[in-house]
Amino acid sequence: MELFTILIIAVILALDCFAVALAAGSSRVSDKGRLALLLAIPFGFFQFAMTIAGWAAGARTVSFISGFDHWAAFCILAVIGVKMVYEGYRNDVERVPVYNAPTIIMLSLATSVDALGAGLSLAFLGGHIGTSSVIIGLTSFVFALAGVLLGRRLGEHFGRSMEIFGGIILLVIGLRILVESIV
Repeated sequence: MELFTILIIAVILALDCFAVALAAGSSRVSDKGRLALLLAIPFGFFQFAMTIAGWAAGARTVSFISGFDHWAAFCILAVIGVKMVYEGYRNDVERVPVYNAPTIIMLSLATSVDALGAGLSLAFLGGHIGTSSVIIGLTSFVFALAGVLLGRRLGEHFGRSMEIFGGIILLVIGLRILVESIV
């Protein structure tokens, strides 16, 4: 498989990471640099690992998981999205960290579901899994960093409305995953 094709796949897989990180960066979390790394590292790792898992698992396992993966991703993103919208409307802003370890792991899983299928297709297409998975993981890492940092800029200018918008982005991503899997 050509390097250009792998890069295109990596960018497409990283777009969900970027959107979730953009939403996170727009939230009212004080330390955006820390948040950028807290999201980028697991996002990149999960994209990397899920690509390898998809490649290794084979069609039988993927067909079992594909029966409910879209529902799990939708539920995770919907719960976090609704929480962000709710907190965006609240005036008594006692900041409970939305981005704790369990939440970050769930977001990482939700955004890396497509990488499982990409890994499976790499196995069928004869793609080099080592190179491909590293490129996919690094691309997601960079996109997540960029998303948080861009979200921070937008959050500084638009304040609470960006947190609401970020929550809506998560809901839309969740719905897109659900609709694409059902249709």
